[in-house]
Amino acid sequence: MAELSISNTDWDRLKIKLKRKYNHLSDEDLAFEAGQEEQLINHLQLRLRRKREYVVFTLKKGLLNIENNRL
Repeated sequence: MAELSISNTDWDRLKIKLKRKYNHLSDEDLAFEAGQEEQLINHLQLRLRRKREYVVFTLKKGLLNIENNRL
């Protein structure tokens, strides 16, 4: 089970932040539907070549201040 929950509206903002920081990620890499957090984390681990803890930390950090454009 994923350690975080992302709504579709929050995802729209978070996706923009992720694309800015990791410009090699495609729209397909960032395809997400609410309730599919685990699949998103696993996919980002592979694409970013990072450990799970880093991916979860990055997503949580982006959600923490969702109105801010910084990740």
